[in-house]
Amino acid sequence: MAISLNLAINWRCRITWKIASYNTSWCLLGCAIGDLGTIAYFQFTGIAWPVWAIMTLAIFNGLMTSIMLETIILARQMMLRIAFKTAIGMSLISMIAMEAAMNVIDVSLTGGAVLTWWVIPLMLAAGFITPLPYNYWRLKALAKACH
Repeated sequence: MAISLNLAINWRCRITWKIASYNTSWCLLGCAIGDLGTIAYFQFTGIAWPVWAIMTLAIFNGLMTSIMLETIILARQMMLRIAFKTAIGMSLISMIAMEAAMNVIDVSLTGGAVLTWWVIPLMLAAGFITPLPYNYWRLKALAKACH
């Protein structure tokens, strides 16, 4: 089954932006827990890993915590097994883009895997904004959402 990129969708639908923003926010929360937690762990323990290794692990952990959080949220609406399958089936493209944006901002602004009071809001903003248009498009063109 081929999926066509429907570029003629209405990009001005406030309801869809609201739903896409809500879904993206939950994904960001899950991703941020694993991502920022991993970076903080290495920062506070002083374990000397290369920045790329820390960021790779942070991205992986962010994906895992996002899937876990989504499973917990969805389990309130459906059986746990189905909730887990739904969480796994969410858009990995969106989550990977979110994680990559957060880590690019961190490395670009701090020079490494470093959390500071001023970089965290910028990381979160980039993590939210980056996948948002894709999540909107998924809702409009494919009628697919994780919630």
